[in-house]
Amino acid sequence: MRIMRFLVLTALLFAAPVKAGSFDSIVLTAQNAERQRIGQPELVWSDRLAAQAQLWANSLARRGSFEHSSGGSGQGENLWMGTSGAFSPEQMIGGFISEARLFRPGRFPYVSRTGNWADVGHYSQIIWPGTREVGCALARGRDNDVLVCRYWPAGNVMGQQVP
Repeated sequence: MRIMRFLVLTALLFAAPVKAGSFDSIVLTAQNAERQRIGQPELVWSDRLAAQAQLWANSLARRGSFEHSSGGSGQGENLWMGTSGAFSPEQMIGGFISEARLFRPGRFPYVSRTGNWADVGHYSQIIWPGTREVGCALARGRDNDVLVCRYWPAGNVMGQQVP
């Protein structure tokens, strides 16, 4: 309990202020609205996670690729890709949140009405009870925009309860 309190306080001390109406504010607000709806504490914005997400988003957009990064040490990651300029940040995050219709509370990975946790993996990462920080970034490729959101600590941990 003392360690968790220390981690939360540390996160709050290093959390960056987010300017209203900015990309950061939009994606943070959208995710926190869903967390509030189900009674989870709000996420705080992390410039560190956003910078790491930007590097990966740039790489994916440049290569026209769509794959999770191999690094991240304790971080979770949500990815989205769509036609350049055709989607707002709210729509991108909305895609993750729309997985709620298939979600059911339970022990991970048994959290999907379809029987496949991957059908709700973006959503369960957003609402994961132990996750405290998020940082997202957007990059434009030749044909597609790529959104990368990084979360700390990571969610979707086998055997843990999801609300």
